[in-house]
Amino acid sequence: MICSLKHSALSPTTINGSDPVVRRNTQLAAGKAFFLSPIGAPKGLKGSLLVSKPLHLTSIEAFSPKERNAPPRSIVCKAYEAEPVDAGEAKPEAARKAKIGVYFATWWALNVVFNIYNKKVLNAFPYPWLTSTLSLACGSLMMLISWATRITPAPKTDFEFWKTLLPVAVAHTIGHVAATVSMSKVAVSFTHIIKSGEPAFSVLVSRFILGESFPAGVYLSLLPIIGGCALAAVTELNFNMIGFMGAMISNLAFVFRNIFSKKGMKGKSVSGMNYYACLSMLSLLILTPFAIAVEGPQMWAAGWQNALSQIGPNFVWWVAAQSVFYHLYNQVSYMSLDEISPLTFSIGNTMKRISVIVSSIIIFRTPVQPVNALGAAIAVLGTFLYSQAKQ
Repeated sequence: MICSLKHSALSPTTINGSDPVVRRNTQLAAGKAFFLSPIGAPKGLKGSLLVSKPLHLTSIEAFSPKERNAPPRSIVCKAYEAEPVDAGEAKPEAARKAKIGVYFATWWALNVVFNIYNKKVLNAFPYPWLTSTLSLACGSLMMLISWATRITPAPKTDFEFWKTLLPVAVAHTIGHVAATVSMSKVAVSFTHIIKSGEPAFSVLVSRFILGESFPAGVYLSLLPIIGGCALAAVTELNFNMIGFMGAMISNLAFVFRNIFSKKGMKGKSVSGMNYYACLSMLSLLILTPFAIAVEGPQMWAAGWQNALSQIGPNFVWWVAAQSVFYHLYNQVSYMSLDEISPLTFSIGNTMKRISVIVSSIIIFRTPVQPVNALGAAIAVLGTFLYSQAKQ
């Protein structure tokens, strides 16, 4: 836009290249239209150029004439109309951040509640294979009902989808059962301290099996993870080898689950909620026969009666709560993956472990030595450094 400006029309305000031509402290009333005469218009054309938006200058000379008594002169400048700032454009970004915040808070809260009820159930009913099966069965039933009632649209899947999901489900099943076995033998806090070493397994598997290479910072971040986990394990008052190995196997299984999930789900248009629902159903089919073979209905019936006699009707509520909250916290974590980056998710996962460790120590009054707490802090810090270095 080429405009003609008269020096006398403006107050002696200095105008920079990015300043609006029409300023509020000029003689022109704010909010009114500003008329400029077009340069180079035909002589017979009467009218002016209406500028209702502020003009930003891209090229301009000094307004003041060089000679003191020289008459005011016109200058030519190039300008563009400023686009109005739409307040509505900022709202979606603010809403997205608020949504992510709600996801994180819900994820952490649900995970803490699940771990508390899961430990209560395992203390009274030490059958981790059945407990794991009930968690998957409850989640599968909840999603089938939501699909049937159309609360959630059912995913469109084919044979290829379930084929690629199978190795993910196998790894998920192993990791889920191993973690439950671990928590049936040791404190919740100790299981999660060992599970904070999952990045070390991820790097080792990716390096020696997949042939991937990482920056030096990633390898260095493994030192506090491994050292912190080792220190926490050595100083654990109620150490149990089965519990320790269960947490380690869970780490390895979940690493393979993530690898298979990345490779198999490329190009698949299934939401995080429905993806985890399908994963739960397939894992349930895999786990059920193994749970029956390892523990069996007779052991379950005897253990159930014993738990009811000791705890009372509240035991049934504990089982239902741990099953529901297990599905919900995993579902929210998969839904959050649709909204955030892997780095943000890793940081959130680290903070989740801190909340679980601290809350379980407080609720179950787990005895902790200062050296044990130091090992846990070092391991969690290493996990955070790993998430930063990998990105």
